[in-house]
Amino acid sequence: MMEWQKVFDEERTCVIVPTYNNEKTIVDVLRRIQSLTHNIIVVNDGSTPATMEALTACFEHSELPEIVDYTPNRGKGYALMQGFRRALELGYRYAVTIDSDGQHFPEDIPVLMDCFLQHKGSLIVGSRNLTADNMPSKNTFANKFSNFWFRLQTGIPLEDTQSGYRLYPLEAINLRWPITPRYEAELELLVFSAWRGVPVISVPVRVYYPPEGERVSHFRPFWDFFRISVLNSVLTFGAVFYYLPVRILRKLRIKN
Repeated sequence: MMEWQKVFDEERTCVIVPTYNNEKTIVDVLRRIQSLTHNIIVVNDGSTPATMEALTACFEHSELPEIVDYTPNRGKGYALMQGFRRALELGYRYAVTIDSDGQHFPEDIPVLMDCFLQHKGSLIVGSRNLTADNMPSKNTFANKFSNFWFRLQTGIPLEDTQSGYRLYPLEAINLRWPITPRYEAELELLVFSAWRGVPVISVPVRVYYPPEGERVSHFRPFWDFFRISVLNSVLTFGAVFYYLPVRILRKLRIKN
C-alpha cells in the first residue's frame, strides 16, 4: 500500500474540510482522512459552538487539525476561498476538498490522488453516481442542468459539475476571482479554471445519501436554484464575450 502521507508531503498537498453545523459527522470524517494524511485544514464557517466542542473533545489528547474559524456563517464559496488562502500561506500547492457531512468517502481520496499523479496541474473532479440509492431527485435535476450550462460555457463535457469532492491546483486559482459566497461558487471555480486553460478531469467516486429523515442539508431549493440560474446567465455572457475570443486566439497562436 502506498504511503500516502509521504505523497501528500512530497506533492505539498492538503485536504480542506469546510464545515457548517456538522458536529455529528465531522469527527468521523476527519479520523478517516487522518488514516491517509495529517495535512488537514478545517474551515469552520460560522458553526454553532457544538461543532468546535465536538472537535476539541475528540482531539483532546492529540493535535487539532489546522482550523480557520470565523463568524457569522458566510457560505461554502467563502469557506473554500478562505481554505485556499490558508493552504497557500502554509506552502501547499494542491488541495483536496471534501464535505464534512459524511456523504463523501474519505477512502476515495487515493482515487483523486492517483489521477492527479498522472495529470499534474489538472483540476480533478470526483464524479458521483447520480443513480445511487437515496439520491434526491432535485439533486439529479440540478446537476444535469448545471452540466449542460458548463459544457455550453467551456466546451468541456463533465458528468458531475456540482460535486464538491475535488483536487485543485492552487496556483491556478486567483484569490481575487469574484467568487460568490455560497454553493454556486463550486461551479464558478470550475468555469474560471477552464477559461484559464486548466484541464478538468473526472474520476468516479462513491457517495452516501442517508435516508430522508437523517439527512442534513443547507441547500435551499428555490433560492439556491434561482442564484445558480442567474449565475449561469452571467457566465454564458462571459463565455461569449471573453472565453470564446480567448480560445480562438489560443488556437491561432498554436497554429503559428
